[in-house]
Amino acid sequence: MPKVKTKSAAKKRFKLTGTGKIKRKHAFKSHILTKKSTKRKRNLTHTGLVSKADTNNVKAMLKI
Repeated sequence: MPKVKTKSAAKKRFKLTGTGKIKRKHAFKSHILTKKSTKRKRNLTHTGLVSKADTNNVKAMLKI
């Protein structure tokens, strides 16, 4: 039986918290930043949590 591999894209984008929730980064912070307000860019810097509807899909990609 071969080893079960995690999706490389998922392991680069998601991390587990101590309580088992999944951390993620916000999108839209890489380029075209001149038209975005400072407040918006600052809020995109912080990490968020994966929504409840998506957690099962992400856990399947991470093989948790």
